[in-house]
Amino acid sequence: MQGHKLFQIFTGKFNVLKTPYMVTGSVASIVYGEPRLTHDIDIVITIPVSLIEKFQHSFPKDEFYFPPVEVLKNEILRDNRGHCNIIHNSSGFKADIYFAGNNDFQHWALENVRNIDFRGEAMLIAPVEYVITKKLEFYKEGKAQKHIKDIKSMLENSREIINFDLLNKFITKFGLVEEWKLCN
Repeated sequence: MQGHKLFQIFTGKFNVLKTPYMVTGSVASIVYGEPRLTHDIDIVITIPVSLIEKFQHSFPKDEFYFPPVEVLKNEILRDNRGHCNIIHNSSGFKADIYFAGNNDFQHWALENVRNIDFRGEAMLIAPVEYVITKKLEFYKEGKAQKHIKDIKSMLENSREIINFDLLNKFITKFGLVEEWKLCN
């Protein structure tokens, strides 16, 4: 199965459910930057506890590993950093699902997603300013050079759509000025 079709295995379900979501992480950096290998897709969603079972039923047990409902409830109710994994059994492709919780930055990003056509498939992508900011945070935490490389690629390929005033506001707010200097 082609890579972009693997993305659709997950994003297509969210489109049908009309669950607010956004693709972020390496897949978003591929969209805004340049292609590279990835083994998963990162998706931020907001979903009420009342829809957990409907959410679970859209990923059939014979096709997907899906966490138990109780685990989902606990993760959705976390104020910050709630998450779970959903795995497509036949391909082994994984979606890292992050629940927005009370994270204002994620809610801002969800309100400002870009609806794109990615190789013929509809996909909601996090704003480039969000993706760059999160990549800077991840670099600060773990010093993985791939994040700096992804940011430089996004700056090179998507400069015309980046709101640098807004991006600089986020960089300052989250204490990422030193990390940002590595990207320029």
